[in-house]
Amino acid sequence: MGYAQSLMSSTAGTQKKQEIPIAILIMIGIGFLATTLGQPQVIGRLPLQNLLLNELHISQTQMASFFFMLGLPWYFKPFAGILTDAFPLAGTRRRWYTIIGCSGAVLSWIFLGTVPHQYSSLLYAALAVNTFMVVASTVLGAIMVEAGQTYSATGRLTSLRQFVQGIASIINGPLSGLLASGAFGIATGSGAVIVGAVIPFAWFYLREQRVAATDVGRFKEAGEQLKVIFRSKTLWIAAGFMFLLYVAPGFTTPLYYVQNNVLKFSQQSIGNLGMFEGGCALLAAVGYSQICKRLPLRNLLYIAVGLAALGALPFLAYTSYTIAIVAHSVNAFFFTLAELAVMDLALRSTPKGCEGLGFALLMSVRNLAIFGTDILGSKLIDDYKMTFHSLVILNAGSTALVLIFVRFLPDILVRGRDNETVPVLPAAKNELEEADLP
Repeated sequence: MGYAQSLMSSTAGTQKKQEIPIAILIMIGIGFLATTLGQPQVIGRLPLQNLLLNELHISQTQMASFFFMLGLPWYFKPFAGILTDAFPLAGTRRRWYTIIGCSGAVLSWIFLGTVPHQYSSLLYAALAVNTFMVVASTVLGAIMVEAGQTYSATGRLTSLRQFVQGIASIINGPLSGLLASGAFGIATGSGAVIVGAVIPFAWFYLREQRVAATDVGRFKEAGEQLKVIFRSKTLWIAAGFMFLLYVAPGFTTPLYYVQNNVLKFSQQSIGNLGMFEGGCALLAAVGYSQICKRLPLRNLLYIAVGLAALGALPFLAYTSYTIAIVAHSVNAFFFTLAELAVMDLALRSTPKGCEGLGFALLMSVRNLAIFGTDILGSKLIDDYKMTFHSLVILNAGSTALVLIFVRFLPDILVRGRDNETVPVLPAAKNELEEADLP
């Protein structure tokens, strides 16, 4: 059964419990593995950080700004959502966008390996990689939303996505450490190979019925989707909640400087920490896939966000490699639980028919907050002389404050458990009128 045919059995209201087709699971699994691992801020982050710090000798704020600007295509991910939802390419909404996105990313990775080692040159070339990566990632997000709503499996597919990302972290940790210790061209070539692996899977597994539409019809459809998005109260409530969770001042870049300049960890040792993070993320994903079927999402959000706040505290004792392993492992496990619960909320809040655009908008909020708060944390240290320990406490406290807002989430989004028959959100402006607000 092809991808499009597998989703045609969905109804406008409720659905019977069905098994998710294996073709969809394979495409989501392989696709998210490669498009997560193959990003410049993932497999390329440690090689780029090493180059920027030890060859170009930039400040913490400059490095955080580099990765913030590198994320620009991800902040505008909704535009890719409009393309994939409303403008079929060669008669398909998913298949050819995935193939072209991954092919462009492969060529851009190769180009990144040839540019001069200058701040602007590296940034522009890496931006090209991310621009194509966003297209492929948006398609995969749309597929996940469609399947999650069709088969009442938002929690399970969110867990699958996080499980795959955990595998990517396990691979990325030691591999990026190895690549950071060698020639930069080897790192960029590795990125090209990883992203290119998606292309044959997209060719064979993303089979869709051809979509016939005139140019006028496509523009009309895009306009209708934008109207639905702007009228969707549930989507904007979920976006606001996500922003509050991720807006806590970050310490990703300051931590890298502590690892290099204070504790003198090697690049390989720093990379290996990601292996422990990935392993704990896997455990969290497996655990969430089970508890999401037993507890309502509201309860899960209370538990997961509270644990995420506590998960930052082990970094207060960050003085040796052994403690570093414990800190990264605990933080990864607890924060992954929180991210899973929030991604579950995101899938539930996306309006029917706007899967690519809606989910892309939510991911843009997430990415903007994550990279923006890393700049904030770096500036607090560089310009305001805040200590690393104070920054960790501020991060934990800001995360804990999000617990206040859980009770204000509408019941239509958080009252149900995974694998229950739940109503699909209507694409209407009054979608909350019949919802019971807490």
